[in-house]
Amino acid sequence: MRRIALITIFMYLTFAIKGQDYAKLTSAFSESYTKEKEGKYQEAVSSLKAVYDAGSYELNLRLGWLTYLQGQFTESLNYYNKATELMPYAIEPRLGLVLPGSSLGNWDLVIAQYNKILEIDPNNTIALYRLGLITYDKKDYKKAYTYFEKVVNLYPFDYQSLLMLGWSNYKLGKNREAKILFNKALLYSPDDTSAKEGLSLVK
Repeated sequence: MRRIALITIFMYLTFAIKGQDYAKLTSAFSESYTKEKEGKYQEAVSSLKAVYDAGSYELNLRLGWLTYLQGQFTESLNYYNKATELMPYAIEPRLGLVLPGSSLGNWDLVIAQYNKILEIDPNNTIALYRLGLITYDKKDYKKAYTYFEKVVNLYPFDYQSLLMLGWSNYKLGKNREAKILFNKALLYSPDDTSAKEGLSLVK
């Protein structure tokens, strides 16, 4: 009985300690949100570093974002990488990684992260659309077409994807398909200059 009582007390103390930790964490996160809204990013970072635990996915993710806002891109990458190591199948830290990665001009890292996201979630429209933009800018219109087409199949009235699929079709010489897509884009945004420009080219 004495042993059971000691175990019970130990469990109670463990939960109590965890409760206190969560209270401190909640307070630190709350302060970081307030400071972020005020544009005081360094103070937001400091509030979280005061309770920093390298094994905390949430802290690393949040610090990745805040250090990115500060323009500390290398530090941001480090935090996002730690978050990814802690949760290898999580999408959000990989989407986070591309922010400082693109700011540093590290497009190999950006593309690798989007491809990894698609391995985890083949229908992730953010990764599909952004890879479409990257390959379109590289003038690889055939590959860009495959990315944009998949997004449009998943979201047939997504304006940006309709527009880019229209332009990809145009670049591939598929004027009839491009015309249909530009017209659909205009249904969403009737005054869109890019869609109107596309239509003027396929007439």
